[in-house]
Amino acid sequence: MTTTHPARSVGSARQAWAGGLTVFAAVMLGITGLVGVFRGIMAIAEDDVFLTTPNYVFEFDLTSWGWIHLILGIVALVVSFGLYTAATWARVTGVGIAGLVIIANFLSLPYYPAWSILMIAMSAVVIWALCTVRRDDTVPR
Repeated sequence: MTTTHPARSVGSARQAWAGGLTVFAAVMLGITGLVGVFRGIMAIAEDDVFLTTPNYVFEFDLTSWGWIHLILGIVALVVSFGLYTAATWARVTGVGIAGLVIIANFLSLPYYPAWSILMIAMSAVVIWALCTVRRDDTVPR
Protein backbone atom coordinates (compact mmCIF):
# COMPACT_ATOMS: atom_id res chain seq x y z
CA MET A 1 0.00 0.00 0.00
CA THR A 2 1.51 3.27 -1.14
CA THR A 3 0.52 6.62 0.29
CA THR A 4 1.52 9.99 -1.04
CA HIS A 5 2.38 12.79 1.25
CA PRO A 6 0.26 15.90 0.41
CA ALA A 7 3.12 18.37 0.94
CA ARG A 8 5.41 16.34 -1.28
CA SER A 9 2.92 16.14 -4.18
CA VAL A 10 2.26 19.90 -3.98
CA GLY A 11 6.01 20.55 -3.98
CA SER A 12 6.50 18.21 -6.92
CA ALA A 13 3.74 19.90 -8.90
CA ARG A 14 5.22 23.30 -8.16
CA GLN A 15 8.68 22.12 -9.22
CA ALA A 16 7.26 20.66 -12.43
CA TRP A 17 5.49 23.95 -13.19
CA ALA A 18 8.66 25.94 -12.44
CA GLY A 19 10.77 23.62 -14.55
CA GLY A 20 8.31 23.89 -17.42
CA LEU A 21 8.37 27.70 -17.28
CA THR A 22 12.15 27.74 -17.22
CA VAL A 23 12.38 25.43 -20.25
CA PHE A 24 9.72 27.53 -22.01
CA ALA A 25 11.76 30.68 -21.33
CA ALA A 26 14.92 28.95 -22.55
CA VAL A 27 13.26 27.91 -25.80
CA MET A 28 11.72 31.35 -26.38
CA LEU A 29 15.00 33.13 -25.59
CA GLY A 30 16.82 30.73 -27.91
CA ILE A 31 14.38 31.47 -30.73
CA THR A 32 14.67 35.20 -30.02
CA GLY A 33 18.46 34.93 -30.09
CA LEU A 34 18.53 32.91 -33.29
CA VAL A 35 16.21 35.35 -35.03
CA GLY A 36 18.31 38.24 -33.70
CA VAL A 37 21.42 36.67 -35.20
CA PHE A 38 19.70 36.24 -38.59
CA ARG A 39 18.28 39.75 -38.45
CA GLY A 40 21.69 41.14 -37.60
CA ILE A 41 23.34 39.29 -40.47
CA MET A 42 20.65 40.56 -42.86
CA ALA A 43 21.15 44.15 -41.76
CA ILE A 44 24.94 43.92 -41.97
CA ALA A 45 25.01 42.15 -45.34
CA GLU A 46 22.17 43.73 -47.29
CA ASP A 47 20.42 46.97 -46.40
CA ASP A 48 17.70 46.46 -49.05
CA VAL A 49 15.77 44.00 -46.87
CA PHE A 50 14.68 46.71 -44.45
CA LEU A 51 12.28 49.58 -45.01
CA THR A 52 13.38 52.96 -43.71
CA THR A 53 11.34 55.85 -42.48
CA PRO A 54 12.67 59.33 -43.17
CA ASN A 55 12.99 61.74 -40.25
CA TYR A 56 12.82 59.08 -37.55
CA VAL A 57 14.01 60.27 -34.15
CA PHE A 58 16.21 57.22 -33.47
CA GLU A 59 17.91 57.11 -36.84
CA PHE A 60 20.93 54.82 -37.05
CA ASP A 61 22.80 53.20 -39.87
CA LEU A 62 21.36 49.76 -40.61
CA THR A 63 24.81 48.24 -40.26
CA SER A 64 24.92 49.55 -36.69
CA TRP A 65 21.49 48.03 -36.00
CA GLY A 66 22.74 44.80 -37.54
CA TRP A 67 25.67 44.60 -35.12
CA ILE A 68 23.42 45.42 -32.16
CA HIS A 69 20.96 42.66 -33.07
CA LEU A 70 23.75 40.21 -33.86
CA ILE A 71 25.47 40.70 -30.50
CA LEU A 72 22.21 40.59 -28.53
CA GLY A 73 21.22 37.45 -30.43
CA ILE A 74 24.47 35.66 -29.66
CA VAL A 75 24.28 36.55 -25.97
CA ALA A 76 20.60 35.46 -25.87
CA LEU A 77 21.56 32.09 -27.36
CA VAL A 78 24.30 31.56 -24.77
CA VAL A 79 21.96 32.51 -21.93
CA SER A 80 19.22 30.21 -23.26
CA PHE A 81 21.62 27.27 -23.00
CA GLY A 82 22.37 28.31 -19.41
CA LEU A 83 18.65 28.28 -18.61
CA TYR A 84 18.49 24.56 -19.34
CA THR A 85 20.65 24.03 -16.25
CA ALA A 86 18.36 26.31 -14.16
CA ALA A 87 21.35 28.48 -13.29
CA THR A 88 20.54 31.63 -11.37
CA TRP A 89 23.00 33.69 -13.43
CA ALA A 90 21.15 32.63 -16.58
CA ARG A 91 17.76 33.67 -15.18
CA VAL A 92 19.02 37.10 -14.14
CA THR A 93 20.95 37.62 -17.37
CA GLY A 94 17.97 36.31 -19.37
CA VAL A 95 15.72 39.01 -17.94
CA GLY A 96 18.36 41.64 -18.73
CA ILE A 97 18.94 40.43 -22.28
CA ALA A 98 15.22 40.17 -22.97
CA GLY A 99 14.84 43.75 -21.73
CA LEU A 100 17.63 44.91 -24.04
CA VAL A 101 16.01 43.03 -26.93
CA ILE A 102 12.76 44.89 -26.22
CA ILE A 103 14.56 48.25 -26.24
CA ALA A 104 16.51 47.44 -29.43
CA ASN A 105 13.36 46.31 -31.23
CA PHE A 106 11.41 49.34 -30.08
CA LEU A 107 14.10 51.59 -31.48
CA SER A 108 14.18 49.66 -34.76
CA LEU A 109 10.39 49.69 -35.26
CA PRO A 110 10.50 51.85 -38.40
CA TYR A 111 12.98 49.52 -40.13
CA TYR A 112 11.00 46.30 -39.67
CA PRO A 113 7.77 47.04 -37.76
CA ALA A 114 5.93 43.70 -37.80
CA TRP A 115 8.97 41.70 -36.79
CA SER A 116 9.93 44.21 -34.10
CA ILE A 117 6.49 43.94 -32.50
CA LEU A 118 6.70 40.14 -32.55
CA MET A 119 10.16 40.21 -30.94
CA ILE A 120 8.95 42.63 -28.26
CA ALA A 121 6.06 40.28 -27.42
CA MET A 122 8.32 37.20 -27.33
CA SER A 123 10.80 38.95 -25.05
CA ALA A 124 8.01 40.08 -22.73
CA VAL A 125 6.86 36.47 -22.39
CA VAL A 126 10.45 35.42 -21.60
CA ILE A 127 10.68 38.06 -18.86
CA TRP A 128 7.34 36.92 -17.44
CA ALA A 129 8.40 33.27 -17.41
CA LEU A 130 11.76 33.98 -15.78
CA CYS A 131 10.30 36.28 -13.13
CA THR A 132 7.40 33.96 -12.25
CA VAL A 133 9.59 31.06 -11.19
CA ARG A 134 10.97 31.28 -7.67
CA ARG A 135 14.44 29.99 -6.84
CA ASP A 136 13.17 27.47 -4.28
CA ASP A 137 10.74 26.00 -6.84
CA THR A 138 13.50 24.90 -9.21
CA VAL A 139 15.63 23.21 -6.53
CA PRO A 140 14.50 19.69 -5.55
CA ARG A 141 13.51 19.36 -1.90
